[in-house]
Amino acid sequence: MRAAIIGLPQSGKTTLYTAVTGQQVDAGEMTHEHVGVVQVADERLDYLTTLYKPKKTTHATIEFVDVPGFSLEDRHGVEEFKRHLPAVRQADVLVSVIRDFESNTVPPYRNRVDPSADLTELWEEFVYADLDAVTTRIDRIEKALKKPSGSHDAEKRELLALQRCQEALEKSQAISTVLTSEDERKTLASFAFLTETPWVVVYNVSEDHASDAAPEVPEHAHAAIALCAETEAEIAQLSEADRPAFLEDLGVTEPARDRLLHSCFAAAGLITFFTVGDREARAWTIRAGSSALDVAGNIHTDLARGFIRAETVALSDLRAAGNMRSAKADGKVRQEGKTYIVQEGDVILIRFNV
Repeated sequence: MRAAIIGLPQSGKTTLYTAVTGQQVDAGEMTHEHVGVVQVADERLDYLTTLYKPKKTTHATIEFVDVPGFSLEDRHGVEEFKRHLPAVRQADVLVSVIRDFESNTVPPYRNRVDPSADLTELWEEFVYADLDAVTTRIDRIEKALKKPSGSHDAEKRELLALQRCQEALEKSQAISTVLTSEDERKTLASFAFLTETPWVVVYNVSEDHASDAAPEVPEHAHAAIALCAETEAEIAQLSEADRPAFLEDLGVTEPARDRLLHSCFAAAGLITFFTVGDREARAWTIRAGSSALDVAGNIHTDLARGFIRAETVALSDLRAAGNMRSAKADGKVRQEGKTYIVQEGDVILIRFNV
């Protein structure tokens, strides 16, 4: 999964990127994108590794892209945002860092610290970007329909979908609210609309508010968390042994890094399943609602081609039984077919023959 971290000037966006990925970004390098891959900590995978002692353990990962900050105060800033749109549109999740702290040393954007106004400004820019793409495509299709072609039927269907998108965007509504069929979503998938991409809002607060209750999820967003990016960057520099005490002093039970990773997965509609054996224990991610056949194909095309059945056990049942043999004796290991809908935390062994 790929997550784009974006934010207005002085929001703490790059500080958060450093905290999450451990990569330092020099001031002179803030004009281009940076990419860091992060392993997702999962105690369930740790348990499977302890139980099976495989030669290799493979965690799920998220690729974070630090998009250079942009000001929307003038045309130059808007053009800078547009310049990075291709990288933003490639993301499966948008992570917007919103400033929610006062500082005498960090000048605020537009001379204000107003999270609500910043959110509105970002959302409107998402809408404008999508509207520009939609109107450009509508114009091209309308011109194409005036010329003889064998693709008119497909173009007319696309045009109708785009016109509904245009109507929604002109009301500042998300494109996701009007694309109701899977066929329409597939037809327009190449546009990678920003208002259709899951949106996680990160409120960058002062250290004394880091332990506050979870913030309310704003309109149009899929998840919201609050953290102190500067403090999280300091935590990231500590050894694993020293981190719990530091977090306890802050009144925080889970590092914001982990909360962010989990929020990205949830916003993208992803679940985790596991495969395990002597050679490898591995966490896999797949969209919620995926079938056992989808899972098999995700692991390897041969498994899907020669699919026989999926031996499945919930990790909680495996943990309660103590090992796979006892889980089978307790009747907790199921033989599932191609259409079985995989659940969060399933441990799966695909039986196949090619």
